[in-house]
Amino acid sequence: MSPYLVLTVVLAYFAVLIAISRITGRDQGNAAFFLGNRQSPWYIVAFGMIGATLSGVTFISIPGWVGESSFSYMQMVLGYLVGYFIIANVLMPLYYRLNLTSIYTYLEDRFGFYSYKTGALFFILSRLVGVSLRVYLMAGVLQVTVFDAWGVPFFVSVAVTVILIWLYTVRGGIRTIIWTDTLQTFFMIVAAGATVYAVAGELSLDTGGLLGAIYDSEHSKVFFFEDWRDGRFFFKQFAGGVFIAIVMTGLDQDMMQKNLSCRNINEAKKNMYWFSIALVPVKLLLLALGALLLIFASETGIILPDRADDIFPVIATHGYLPSFITIFFIVGLVAATYSSADSTLTALTTSFSVDIIGRGRKPEAVPLATRKIVHAAMALALVIFIILFRTLNGQSVISLVLTLAGYTYGPLLGLFSFGIFTRISVKDRLVPLVAILSPVLTWLIDSVSERYLAGYHFGYEIVVLNGLITFAGLLLIKRSGAGS
Repeated sequence: MSPYLVLTVVLAYFAVLIAISRITGRDQGNAAFFLGNRQSPWYIVAFGMIGATLSGVTFISIPGWVGESSFSYMQMVLGYLVGYFIIANVLMPLYYRLNLTSIYTYLEDRFGFYSYKTGALFFILSRLVGVSLRVYLMAGVLQVTVFDAWGVPFFVSVAVTVILIWLYTVRGGIRTIIWTDTLQTFFMIVAAGATVYAVAGELSLDTGGLLGAIYDSEHSKVFFFEDWRDGRFFFKQFAGGVFIAIVMTGLDQDMMQKNLSCRNINEAKKNMYWFSIALVPVKLLLLALGALLLIFASETGIILPDRADDIFPVIATHGYLPSFITIFFIVGLVAATYSSADSTLTALTTSFSVDIIGRGRKPEAVPLATRKIVHAAMALALVIFIILFRTLNGQSVISLVLTLAGYTYGPLLGLFSFGIFTRISVKDRLVPLVAILSPVLTWLIDSVSERYLAGYHFGYEIVVLNGLITFAGLLLIKRSGAGS
């Protein structure tokens, strides 16, 4: 694949995003940047959230993940549906009632200053880690397909990727994001569908034959009830899906910022319901793509790469499929990655500007120049984190993202659950200590669980354990005389 072709596709795509940002970013005030003046159409937000949820990690890692986990990921997706229902009916009404710009302002109302700052900092850490891994994946593909051929170092390709994202988000913020996410979701779905079509053509399969080949393959198993110690065990993955959805969407400023930009709570709920429904067939499409790629490799004698995340890129870009698939793959990867990274950069800027520098109740008080400096600083932080992750190649990136989310989002789950479901007051100054110790204790328990818990191995339900430890820690620091 010509590096010039790849670069041309990326630059053309970037030019489209810049054009959208110029149209939507004319009003540079904070009200437009943070919440789009609360005028976002719910159906546009819902469709765009699919791309923001999936990201480049999902676009590449889910197809590669099928080889080791079959279709077990759908067990988590079913859990997501329950989690999204809870978000729509418990968390979002709370956020709208309090008229929040940053959702972590709730923690100040409920517990105090230190709890508020702790929640915001854990979000910033969580999102920096998560989006850095996502952009790292795309930067790696660009490195192999473009920059290695020209002798350009990895850190330069990373910097170029992040600068492109920074350029089209610096003006319009969330008002730009909801429209670019919609475009990017469309391109990602088209790219995955085109690849399925191309692979089916190479295998001479019609629609019925395509579905039959996937169903009959060794990778199509969805439900795992046999071994409760297995990381793929249904109830572990289902519970993990419920709580991963709650923490990575409902307690995440990035995802909630889009919902809070809707006109009212009723439209925000419609957005969440339709987004969750639409997400299911898209996830199935990516899993089906993964199964087809493995079938295609087996039928044609393709030697698969060692890393699962490289299966889709190798088959799509090394001449095994029609040449147009290379373009679709690059567009899909760029679209999926940008749809996650651009909204994260906006959310990080919002949280740091409102929660850390300012106070959440008056986002308009944050100077415009300060917001732009923070935006640039968050972009620089992304570059630094991505370079650090260069050495993390041991497992599927989506698996790593979900695993780390269990540790970084767990304290947020405990804090919000404690605040919503109890009326107990806590010693606010001790909350940061509880939030730091909880992931440490979670890791210690996880590291000895197989030895002392009859071989039990924690999967993505680790976030539940982390949240429970945080909840228990808050009980230990309740104020004297505080009751429920």
